[in-house]
Amino acid sequence: MDSHADLAAREVGRKLDSEMRLVREAIAMVASGASPRVTIGGIHFGEALLMTARGLAAEAGVRLVPLWAPDDAGADIVVERMDHD
Repeated sequence: MDSHADLAAREVGRKLDSEMRLVREAIAMVASGASPRVTIGGIHFGEALLMTARGLAAEAGVRLVPLWAPDDAGADIVVERMDHD
């Protein structure tokens, strides 16, 4: 039988995977030229995602700009072309 902690850990893992998928898809969208900029709102695990996603973004020729919430409640992440001003 799963404990409450096990269930919570699995839920966190699913949420992290879901947010990483959103970031990867936004990187692909901007890198392909389909959009010059994409903002992903309401990311809970921004700090953890940025460690991995920054490398993916650089390889794709885009950058990630975190917009941190003032109350440490997460972030929005902007994916944009390197040449975007």
